[in-house]
Amino acid sequence: MANPLASVPTATNDSARIEKFLAEAVTVDGNPYLTQITSHLVKAGGKRQRPRFTIAAAAAGAGDGEVVADDVVRGGVAVELIQVGSLYHDDVLDEAKIRRQVESVNARWGNQKAILAGDYLLAKASEIAASLGTEVAGLLATTITQLCQGQVHELQTLYDCNRTTDQYFSSIAGKTASLFATSTRTGAIVAGHSRDVIDTLTEFGRLYGIAFQIIDDILDVVASEEQVGKPTGQDIVEGVYSLPVLNTLALPEGDELRGLLHRSIDEQQRQKALDIVRSSQGLNQALKSAESYVEQAREKIFSVSTNVWAQALADTASALLTSEPIKLL
Repeated sequence: MANPLASVPTATNDSARIEKFLAEAVTVDGNPYLTQITSHLVKAGGKRQRPRFTIAAAAAGAGDGEVVADDVVRGGVAVELIQVGSLYHDDVLDEAKIRRQVESVNARWGNQKAILAGDYLLAKASEIAASLGTEVAGLLATTITQLCQGQVHELQTLYDCNRTTDQYFSSIAGKTASLFATSTRTGAIVAGHSRDVIDTLTEFGRLYGIAFQIIDDILDVVASEEQVGKPTGQDIVEGVYSLPVLNTLALPEGDELRGLLHRSIDEQQRQKALDIVRSSQGLNQALKSAESYVEQAREKIFSVSTNVWAQALADTASALLTSEPIKLL
């Protein structure tokens, strides 16, 4: 998926600053062994979408071509560290072997070191946030709380065919949308925007994050393994029943689908379940929900500004709907 934020005038310089501050944050003075673990997923790459959102939110209220302060970039890096630290923990919970096309931290160093390294990254994020002021420090602390709540909400409904859409949205609000909302809010706070602008940019991030997760869940149903870099239908296997599945369960074909969803689902049942969801209106209903959130997000960002950064954020939201598997629906 193309990243419109990567094509704005100062993106190259911003990318260099993001990588510089990230590298500094995951380097543990006097401890090369811990540095190897804490830097593992950072060195594996990534789109750096959250720090880019922080920078773009700060610049959306400024003039075109204006370079944001280093503190804004550091704020975005703090959010990225929360994301990476949470991935360390997620991979332990999921017993994952691969992350970002490399061996996961838990697979390489074991669960204990993965958990402790994840804790270190969360603590480092908090340290950076504290250097940016009490409001940013409090915001990131709240975000970590929301992440945990979202993950617990998901764990509470594993393999539950009676999971409601309200429970689904409550979970993704914490585990996905909160980080995007924090990214844009951090940028707006550090840039000194007005309260109205800060709140509007926060809402843009929240709406984008919800759309992002819905599309990710749709791709888990319709995309090929080559397109998403992981086996499709993995959420069904792991008992995480997302919006396309929940929508389908509420339709007449839901009874057949319900009979396939259980902890010991085999390959044939997984494929049959995917076929049912793919051919149902539940999938289209989920896509319409994502389209609605994208449109709301675009309206929010354009109410702040129409400069190059605001346009890039709006285009990034629209790009969620333009990947090949989504366009074919």
